[in-house]
Amino acid sequence: MPIHDQGYRRYTGTRTPRGRAWAVITTAGLRTFFGKRAFLALLLLSWLPFVVRTVQIYAAANFPQMAFIAPTAETFRQFLNQQDPFVFFVSVYVGAGLIANDRRANALQIYLSKPLTRGEYVLGKMAILMTFLLMVTWLPAMVLLLVQVSFAGSLTFLKSNLHLVPAITLLSFVEATMVSTAMLALSSLSNNSRFVGILYAGLIFFSDALFVVLRAVTGESRLSWVSFGNNLAQIGDAMFRVPLRYSTPWPVSLLMVVALVVTSGLILKKRVRGVEVIA
Repeated sequence: MPIHDQGYRRYTGTRTPRGRAWAVITTAGLRTFFGKRAFLALLLLSWLPFVVRTVQIYAAANFPQMAFIAPTAETFRQFLNQQDPFVFFVSVYVGAGLIANDRRANALQIYLSKPLTRGEYVLGKMAILMTFLLMVTWLPAMVLLLVQVSFAGSLTFLKSNLHLVPAITLLSFVEATMVSTAMLALSSLSNNSRFVGILYAGLIFFSDALFVVLRAVTGESRLSWVSFGNNLAQIGDAMFRVPLRYSTPWPVSLLMVVALVVTSGLILKKRVRGVEVIA
């Protein structure tokens, strides 16, 4: 049998540009969750408030006696508030195991041994959760705005409330970024996704309970910044130009959100690495 030369040969295939490896992780993650019926049911359920609001807009546009329920800028702010419970459940369902499962399977060493940087790995995981969160907040809110324009048959409402488009977009992305970075940071601390979900829920409920206690003691709401949800509420009210619900200045709430994102980033920088260093 002849033996052929197996020496060096120049690679003739196509090379993937650097900086795009995160998209492979994101695409694989999206396909995984879209293949789960329970998760698809959760996504469909999260659009139930959209259906209710659509009926409200239709009734206000077609029946004069229902004009009192006509949508305003505050209607869209309330709609995003209604989506908060779905944001929570989607965050726990999707985000709890994004890094924890890789840690349990010792997959970080495999990921980071590839031409993949730590930043690309985190970005790929983060994009998975952010995509689904935006499907629960930004996408239905923007479609609802288009529904209003369609049923009204004019751009009058949109012209009078042009700030709604940037407000919906900014608030949705701020919320998705804060929740995604925090959840990934928690997920990197453990190899048990259930524990991560419980820890996330505990932090959310504890911060809310702490604010309730402080408000009862002080008799005012200036300390609303101790609650993660309250910070988003303050920022959202400012973006939508509706009265603030707490006494805390919205820049303080924004600073707390930025601090949480930065802290989560530092945790991810320390915890996401290919080799565990034992001191």
